Amino acid sequence: MPPLAKLLPLLALLLLAIAPAHASVANAPGANLEVSLVTYGPGDIYWERFGHDAIELRDSVSGEAVNFNYGVFDFNEKNFFLNFARGRMHYLIDAESTGAEESWYVDVGRSITRQRLALTPEQAGALRDFLFWNLRPENAGYNYDYYVDNCTTRVRDALDKALGGIIRARLAAQPGGMSYRQQTDRLMSAQPWLMLLIDLGLGPYADQPMNAWSESFLPYELQANLRGIRVPDGHGGTQPLVRNEQLLSPNRLPVPPAQAPDLRLPLGMVGLAFAVALAATARRALRLHALLAMLYLLVAGLVGLLLLALWTLTSHHAAWYNANLLLFSPLAFLLLRAAWRARRGVAPSRFANTALVLQLAAVLFAALLHLLPGTVQQNQPWLLFALPVWLALAWSLRQPASN
Repeated sequence: MPPLAKLLPLLALLLLAIAPAHASVANAPGANLEVSLVTYGPGDIYWERFGHDAIELRDSVSGEAVNFNYGVFDFNEKNFFLNFARGRMHYLIDAESTGAEESWYVDVGRSITRQRLALTPEQAGALRDFLFWNLRPENAGYNYDYYVDNCTTRVRDALDKALGGIIRARLAAQPGGMSYRQQTDRLMSAQPWLMLLIDLGLGPYADQPMNAWSESFLPYELQANLRGIRVPDGHGGTQPLVRNEQLLSPNRLPVPPAQAPDLRLPLGMVGLAFAVALAATARRALRLHALLAMLYLLVAGLVGLLLLALWTLTSHHAAWYNANLLLFSPLAFLLLRAAWRARRGVAPSRFANTALVLQLAAVLFAALLHLLPGTVQQNQPWLLFALPVWLALAWSLRQPASN
């Protein structure tokens, strides 16, 4: 055998050995790309309570795997907290080695589930090209919205785009299980005070009926909804979009409840108890009554200012048109002096009486509004809390007693 012929098999083996080192997700043909949805369970910190997800692209030849996720933000960004308060949150897409990213989630005890998806080579290549285009500095940023433009809706939309709109067509025809408010309360229930503040600040937008497409703003919902989708198999039939599903790491953190807590009874009981305290102290403990009344009025006024600011000064559209503004109004500030003077048995002034009548009218209108057909906002818990307190406050202020 000539010397060159002896070297050819060795040369072929060398080329096969070094080829994977040069191949990568960025330049692999679509036929070599494996596409997966990776879903991470909720974390302990409030911004982690909704969970997270990413698109994994894996080159079956080189073994390289990259996770693309849309959940990157920077606390050190200029005016970050001011922009956050105004509803102008700037988020980015990022790409990281799958191993490095998943090891962090394993360390903090958050579950990891991988769903390998049945994309054609053309679809996988198109998805890869889109994600790398999205990574360019001029395309990486987007204006984040908790419900309609977040890290999961971006993943959902990228997959839907690659599949030619199949995901949206299937999920838009299926009803959702909960509203934005219910999902938020459910996932934030581990931090009750924060859950109550968010629930108080949500307007009717959060109570609109959802379909499975819109409810897929949550990682777990998207993961569950993909299981029921079928795509063409290339032979005239269909096949499941999810080829296989694998739990890579179990959850070691408390699991959110399956249903949202019902806030009507607890808030109604607290409101009734506070109303009883106001009524009981109105004649026998005027100073204590004045302190309780002023505490409520101060909190109600501050909450009213916050709700008004969320509606008129921010881009948090889920907080607009909030009927809770009728229950907790800046009008409460106008009654502070009357509540303080009541400790000496002094009747409220005509000005305070007018403010009180207006506030009572607002509360009763909120109750009536909730009873009308077609009302969207589900704020019964706050109605049950505020109504008895305002009635007790009005009765006690208009009937002051002396020591």
